[in-house]
Amino acid sequence: MKGHIVLEGGAEFGGKMAAPDRRSIDLAGGPDATISIIPAAAAPDHNDQRAGEHGVRWFRSLGAKNVILLPLVDSISANDPAVAAMLLNSHLIYLLGGFTHHLGASLAGSLSLNAMKGAYNSGAVISGSSAGAMVLCEHYFDPESGLTRLGLNFIPNACVIPHHDSVGRRWAPRLAALLPDVLLIGIDEQTGLVDDGPDGAWSVHGKGSVTLYRKNGTAIYPPGQIFSL
Repeated sequence: MKGHIVLEGGAEFGGKMAAPDRRSIDLAGGPDATISIIPAAAAPDHNDQRAGEHGVRWFRSLGAKNVILLPLVDSISANDPAVAAMLLNSHLIYLLGGFTHHLGASLAGSLSLNAMKGAYNSGAVISGSSAGAMVLCEHYFDPESGLTRLGLNFIPNACVIPHHDSVGRRWAPRLAALLPDVLLIGIDEQTGLVDDGPDGAWSVHGKGSVTLYRKNGTAIYPPGQIFSL
């Protein structure tokens, strides 16, 4: 029984993000679900502890009782068997935003990624905001190098554009040229996209909209809309 994927556009842990995050908790099993936060994306500027603790407080404010900040900050810690074991036993795994390529490279081929896949295949929710959402797709854009890279492939043939209502939409033409056959998913800040609909359909939660860029055109979906990728 596969779990659920939640893609968030950024500006997490406040405001309208309560809607997709409460939905994530519900899908994970409710207030008693074990929630593990991965802070690796915030590690390059030494912000992982502060941002991670902020995430712990946020999920507890939404009623979650068992929220853990994992010591997963790089490829070494991603291959720690103890960290992987905690991930495997999690009901909701949340990837913070920050430095996209550091996060993707830390998890790629790791024990932690194998554990995440195991948890997902057992019904867990895998959620990420901004960089955390980007690496969950087959492709992601690395803003620092300007290159596209292979992600963790929880969503094949897709690439997330976060912060779409602020800076992200400016990436769309470039990414359409770099990845012409790939679905581009633009997600506004304080907005989440959840695969909680019938037959795996996706729904929009939160403040803004989700924009899908395909070869044959663009479609915009406001909160409450349900659609298939």
